[in-house]
Amino acid sequence: MSTFLDELCSLMGFFATIHHAINFLAPAIWLAVCLPVLARLVLRRKASAPAWRRQIVLNIVVGSLVLVLGLAVFGRDGKMLTYLALVLGVASSQWYVSRR
Repeated sequence: MSTFLDELCSLMGFFATIHHAINFLAPAIWLAVCLPVLARLVLRRKASAPAWRRQIVLNIVVGSLVLVLGLAVFGRDGKMLTYLALVLGVASSQWYVSRR
């Protein structure tokens, strides 16, 4: 695995690799931050929901895993089916956290 990362960094450069990784994870991060805020505004449940940081971290982990799985299955980034799975996965994790 490290040889893949070494080869990737040597081809693109360190900053380009970081830039691509951030842009790859941007939809998961954006959705993970917006969803708890919107859930609190819409549902208006403050006592039963866990802390915002915990929800955001869980949603980022789930969203990142879905994006990596979509990249592994389809062989490329940006498929609409991957984004659909991202929305369903993060919404499911938010629902699970809200129901606990």
